[in-house]
Formats: sequence, C-alpha cells, structure tokens
Amino acid sequence: MDAMTRADVDKAGRSETPRDAKPMRPRDAATLILLDRKGDEFLVLMGRRHARHAFMPGKFVFPGGRTDPADSRIPVATALHPQEEANLTAGVGRTSLVRARAIALSAIRETYEEAGLLIGQKGAFATSRRDWQGFVEHGVTPSLAALRFIARAITPPNRVRRFDTRFLSAWRSDVAVELADGGPTNELEELVWLPLAKAKQADVPDITRAILEGLEIRLAHDPLLRPGGSVPFYRLVHNRFVRETIQA
Repeated sequence: MDAMTRADVDKAGRSETPRDAKPMRPRDAATLILLDRKGDEFLVLMGRRHARHAFMPGKFVFPGGRTDPADSRIPVATALHPQEEANLTAGVGRTSLVRARAIALSAIRETYEEAGLLIGQKGAFATSRRDWQGFVEHGVTPSLAALRFIARAITPPNRVRRFDTRFLSAWRSDVAVELADGGPTNELEELVWLPLAKAKQADVPDITRAILEGLEIRLAHDPLLRPGGSVPFYRLVHNRFVRETIQA
C-alpha cells in the first residue's frame, strides 16, 4: 500500500463542498474506458460533462454512472472472464458475484446511454427492462468476456457526490453497433477519441488522470490487456489517500 502526498489527496478529491457536510456512503458506480489503436498509438473515448451537472461539471470523463442492481439479471452472450470476475469480487468490502455482474453490465448500459455504443454480439435479444430496449431494438446481446478491470476509486468523504467506482475497459472492436447520433440520455457532449497522452492533458478529474497514467503503463507492458492484471485501488484510509493493489 502506497501512501500518497497531501497534494495527491487534494487532486484526487478536489471539491467545493464544505468540509463540515454530512458524510455520505459511497454508491456503486461503473465506468467504461473504451480503447482503440492507431498504429502504435492508443486512443481513448472521452466526453465532456455538461456544465449544469453538480458532479464534475465541464470535465472530460469516460462514459459511466451509478450501478443498477437490476442489471445483474440481464442476459448476456458471454460471461466475465474468471480472472476479471475474481478481481472484481476481491478487495475491500463484500462484492458478490451478482454485484460484480451488475457493475460490469452497468458499464455497458451507461456506454450505450451516454455514447450510443452497444457492446456485445449481434443477435436476437429480449428483456422487459426499459433502459435496455436499445439493445433489443438493434439486436445486440451484451457481452462481458472482453471487459477488463482497470482501476477502482472511492470518492473521499464530504464531496458533492460519493461513488465506489470500478473502471472497466474494452476495445472499440467489441462495439457491435455505433449510433450516429450518440446515446439517448445526452449526458455527454463533445465525444472525442483522444490519444492517451492528450487525454492526460485534457480537462479531466485528477483521479482520472492518475488512472490514465496507470493504464498507459499497463498497456506498455501488456498491449493486449490480457485478463487478470493487477488493479490499482484509490481510497482514503486513516486520513491518508492511499493506492493499493487488487489481484485475486
């Protein structure tokens, strides 16, 4: 476990929320880092949050949002890789297999809703869940096998919002359908594919920059993002922001 400096703490959790605000319990959230490759360069999909948002307004982020436990019941074409499933259920707190599945599927759903990208396999798909009807209409069954667990971060206390976020990754080639007009929620604007180096220099949350730096290092050693890699975990422990490692 590596202790981070006070500057790291301030960067990772910077907020204008009063320090005497009532602490909130972090809610599960899932984010998808969608990657593409152009020659020797890796590109990452990012979008800017609207300025009216209370949480990270105007920042460039990955598609993502709060986990819906009901997502665990959505049928899939392929399950999580066993090593990725093991990493998602390891670490601090009780993460059941059902909860891990919901987190992974939430990342896929949010990527459709915010970016209009449907990750999965073409074929008949049926569910009564309203927020998955885009997959029904376009004939895409969500698939989890390609997902990789990249990082986990818990928002420090006394922030506008608190999330226990799992950052997952997939490749652009895993997208079965790409909608020209983007996703139905219009949560993100200015969706762009940025080289990793430029993404780190964009107006991104500092914890996002740290995760991009870690991903860049991992890709340098493992450009295929094979299953089961170690996962950095950022959280506040005894008033110190620490970076731990998750690996089942």
